[in-house]
Amino acid sequence: MATAARVDLDGNPIKPITICMIGAGGFIGSHLCEKLMAETQHKVLAVDVYNDKIKHLLEPASLPWADRIQFHRLNIKNDSRLEGLIKMADLTINLAAICTPADYNTRPLDTIYSNFIDALPVVKYCSENNKRLIHFSTCEVYGKTVGSFLPKDHPLRQDPMYYVLKEDTSPCIFGPIEKQRWSYACAKQLIERLVYAEGAENDLEFTIVRPFNWIGPRMDFIPGIDGPSEGVPRVLACFSNNLLRHEPLKLVDGGQSQRTFVYIKDAIEAVLLMIENPARANGQIFNVGNPNNEVTVRQLAEMMTQVYSKVSGEPSLEVPTIDISSKEFYGEGYDDSDKRIPDMTIINRQLGIALFPLSFWFLFGVKIILTGFGCGSARLEPQDITLGLA
Repeated sequence: MATAARVDLDGNPIKPITICMIGAGGFIGSHLCEKLMAETQHKVLAVDVYNDKIKHLLEPASLPWADRIQFHRLNIKNDSRLEGLIKMADLTINLAAICTPADYNTRPLDTIYSNFIDALPVVKYCSENNKRLIHFSTCEVYGKTVGSFLPKDHPLRQDPMYYVLKEDTSPCIFGPIEKQRWSYACAKQLIERLVYAEGAENDLEFTIVRPFNWIGPRMDFIPGIDGPSEGVPRVLACFSNNLLRHEPLKLVDGGQSQRTFVYIKDAIEAVLLMIENPARANGQIFNVGNPNNEVTVRQLAEMMTQVYSKVSGEPSLEVPTIDISSKEFYGEGYDDSDKRIPDMTIINRQLGIALFPLSFWFLFGVKIILTGFGCGSARLEPQDITLGLA
């Protein structure tokens, strides 16, 4: 349980606050609620349409934090109760979004409405009522790297200046309008610009968070098992689905895209520091990721195949992967970025964030996801994975 002696990074006592958390029932929200209940005295007004992922925090009524969390079932689209909840809180955290890549080019209208139009009232109410806002954006706002436009053998492609993504200097580069995969990134960028403008013109106290591929329990679904049979989840769940069905893992466009991953527990530590250090976090845009954890999607598939074999006790498939085009997998209008490596200078300077390097924590996150999807429960150690990762 939380103690009364907690202090912020400047040594000041941390006073309990009330937080209106929009999207509290999702992947990030559920882990943040757990952290707040277990380690702080803050109160949470948990706003969402569903509460399946936080039911363990709401019931039974005898839980030690029962008087510090309230669930409010509402859709933020045109719901008059939203402003009242924001007024009741000291801080609003907006996590609500459509954020599954398979939806960006197949449901572009829903994607734009969810990530821009539906977020407008949240920003407006926070600004008009002088309430602090932590808005969750995405690393997708960076789009493509500058280096991706250079010839493949050009030496500058290896220069970090051309691919490491910095909050204050990196351009946001998207594909053509017909590539509707960028509907998500554009909507997220525009709401960022609105939040930033409210801060500049109306003194809104804000923090913008750009997550870089946070992974962990409750992040996604397996089609036909704990989600819609026709759905296409994110890459780790897609690979888990293939493994559970003893199918080759599908590598979109050969799995050459590179990504960095961070375990959800590490990421939530960073968010808590933002919550409890407003003087250091206000007016900032923060990358939250781990530049040490870069893998290609193909390497990720190889890693997950090894982890699955270990936790399930089953031999690996004779043909572990197959290549598939992005058009066949996602449909018309899909596009992608080549690399996403976060620069962590600003968050290190402001909050002293030092995330774990690759090794056990990343592998542990993959293992937890697989066991959560019913793939076994064998003990996994770092040496069990032979794949060399940069």
